Amino acid sequence: MALMITDECINCDVCEPECPNDAIYQGEEIYEINPDLCTECVGHFDTSQCVEVCPVECIPLDPDRVESKEALMLKYEKLTGKKASG
Repeated sequence: MALMITDECINCDVCEPECPNDAIYQGEEIYEINPDLCTECVGHFDTSQCVEVCPVECIPLDPDRVESKEALMLKYEKLTGKKASG
């Protein structure tokens, strides 16, 4: 699954620089996540970095974007051009 940012976002700016895929961007009102770029940090880190740093816990899994770990790994490989290790 890709992640999403809910309207509880306080625009604190800490999540955007943590995203290794540049999937997080400033939307009209709050930060948003491009689901086509979000791999939940699969291939980069063991945990989703934006979730780790979010002070208001407003970054849940997006129920409309169900993706397996394997699908996320394939997305990582496509985005980075690197073969995932693990």
